[in-house]
Amino acid sequence: MANPLRMLNEFGQSVWLDFVSRDLLKSGGLARLIAEDGLRGVTSNPSIFEKAIGHGDDYDALIAEAEASGDLDPGALFEDLAVRDIQEGADALNSVYEQTQRRDGFISLEVSPYLALNTHETIEEARRLWHDVNRRNLMVKVPGTKPGLTAIRTLISEGINVNVTLLFSQQVYAEVAEAYISGLEAFARKGGDPHKVSSVASFFVSRIDTLVDDELDKKIAATSDPAQRAELQKLKGKVAIANAKLAYQLYKNIYSNERWQRLAQQGAQTQRLLWASTGTKNKAYSDVLYVDELIGADTVNTMPPATMDAYRDHGHPRSSLEEDVDAAGTLMEALPRAGISIDAVTSKLVEDGVRLFADAADQLYAAVQKKRRTVLGPKLNSMTYKLPDELQKDVQTALEDWRKEGKVRRLWSADASLWTEADEANWLGWLDIVDKQLKGIGHLQDFADDVKRSGFRDVLLLGMGGSSLGPEVFAETFGSKPGYPKLHVLDSTDPAQIRSFEARVDLARTLFLVSSKSGSTLEPNIFKQYFFERAKQTVGAAEAPKRFVAVTDPGSSLEKAARNEGFRCVFHGLPSIGGRYSVLSDFGMVPASAIGIDPRTFLENTAEMVRSCAASAPPVENPGVILGAILGTAQRRGRDKVTVIASRGIADFGAWLEQLLA
Repeated sequence: MANPLRMLNEFGQSVWLDFVSRDLLKSGGLARLIAEDGLRGVTSNPSIFEKAIGHGDDYDALIAEAEASGDLDPGALFEDLAVRDIQEGADALNSVYEQTQRRDGFISLEVSPYLALNTHETIEEARRLWHDVNRRNLMVKVPGTKPGLTAIRTLISEGINVNVTLLFSQQVYAEVAEAYISGLEAFARKGGDPHKVSSVASFFVSRIDTLVDDELDKKIAATSDPAQRAELQKLKGKVAIANAKLAYQLYKNIYSNERWQRLAQQGAQTQRLLWASTGTKNKAYSDVLYVDELIGADTVNTMPPATMDAYRDHGHPRSSLEEDVDAAGTLMEALPRAGISIDAVTSKLVEDGVRLFADAADQLYAAVQKKRRTVLGPKLNSMTYKLPDELQKDVQTALEDWRKEGKVRRLWSADASLWTEADEANWLGWLDIVDKQLKGIGHLQDFADDVKRSGFRDVLLLGMGGSSLGPEVFAETFGSKPGYPKLHVLDSTDPAQIRSFEARVDLARTLFLVSSKSGSTLEPNIFKQYFFERAKQTVGAAEAPKRFVAVTDPGSSLEKAARNEGFRCVFHGLPSIGGRYSVLSDFGMVPASAIGIDPRTFLENTAEMVRSCAASAPPVENPGVILGAILGTAQRRGRDKVTVIASRGIADFGAWLEQLLA
């Protein structure tokens, strides 16, 4: 008996699989589908990857391998896994790509659903994915939203294959076709070969019937007129197919005009309609309804595995797409009379689709975060908590609000609307300071080597508040490594304390760190003036400046004085980081390096927690957001006191935390 799936090719329809997984690739399953069923392509989305990665252990070894070569945040870790899968899938489909002369053999990878309404970021991510996957038979999936239309045209004009997703409306489909054609024209004008660029327009089907049927059921229930009920009943399960048939007629008209023929003469291939969402949602309908009724030349049907299995078993291929086209038009015209606006339906489906794909991405990243945490083991990259039932409920509500509103991503993008929409965006430099420090780690390593080589016995930090408490915790927690000086932190102008510190250090072998963000804080400047004179008295006027280091924001009065007086070196903080949050900038890392704390190791360990709190880490799996939600929710319920019980190894932590929370 002939295989119904293979027979679809005889009618001009290509069969693609709406699924990908490591097991499918490694078990030979994809190769079998190509050989036995005539499979010609693969599509993927966040929901598919969530099922593949989050349920089972197929990806555990790859996650462990990726983490062993350097910790990644959930988003980057997922992308590492996805790119590998897509590359392997593309390689498996390359023979189809060659045999069909670039008409089929594609595998799709979606840009982040979070970018669906952002043209520029969609373009940038699509370019990056195209580069990273580095396979000519990749299609980058871009949503057919209004911002997406510009992105589609731009990407096509650059020779990037695009699978346009989330299409429901005939009008929007026509706009997508225009974006494709104008993009191809631009590509050709630049000397590109149009034959080497491919695109499909993913027209979603079953979701339309799901929404329209629900509206029809409400109207049927609301009327007692038997005739009206019968007319409404006739529309159920018919709208999605009628809509798709009319979209296909649009396709034929668009790609038969003179404008397109000029491109076709240069080798351009049409942007085929790809029927998506073809799994039947309503069990009252045939499980192969959205395959049997949409078979036509120059189309693609991407099927989930269950639908593919069902069609292989009992599909009935025929050239159905152009059957009863007039009836399809009549049916669509009947919708307004039934009180249903197809434009409202399709607009809602796009809006829902953007949200649902973002929800799926949240679930995907949560699954990856859990896998990552398992691989990292007992390292400090998560938190546990136990709360009273009512408070727990409120915290979960807050976390869900953060998820739905994308607030973690907004925080990392410095969105001031999370606060008062004033200047908060100018004070969030602490978010990415660890990555910045790691990229420019050399100055800290050089300084540590210089301090050790110079034989200093003591380091005296002269600062106040934010510039002193963090380094003091470093000194008390880690101490000095062998061969490095001991750190003392002076943050009081009390004469007795100054004399006490002076007595503890050997002035002839002391390095002084003058630490002030503004450079004009009174206390550090008083300390600097006093000890500069004492150093001159001890080691001489020529040598004294070489015993002083300044840590300050760029252009401050302290920097100018330090350079004029010939300080050993000047380190810069970031103006976008407030003093109390500056410990991972040079305000904390310079004194840490001076006492032998290896800056790279320290920052890489810190980065594991940073990545656990990354923009891609959903709130329920994000320890920083969880802690913030607990503190904020508790405060709203009148619980506004924090008791810190620190273990012996970090006993000095409480005083610093008090300042951070105050």
